[in-house]
Amino acid sequence: IAFGGIITAAAVWSIWGQGEIFPKEQDPTGEPEMWTREEMRRWLAARNLHPNSKDSREQLLERVKANMRVPRA
Repeated sequence: IAFGGIITAAAVWSIWGQGEIFPKEQDPTGEPEMWTREEMRRWLAARNLHPNSKDSREQLLERVKANMRVPRA
């Protein structure tokens, strides 16, 4: 019985324990001016920049632009 429990636990861990069940959504692509308000909120949240639910679209856009990395050549 103990051996069967170990096998079952290993199988459950290999299926459920190695990653997230629902993968994170991809970052939005393109120019931030074209992103939706929700895409900007998600982008900021993914970087632990804590978007406020009351922020306007313009405020979110300003924060996204201020925190975007400059591409290296």
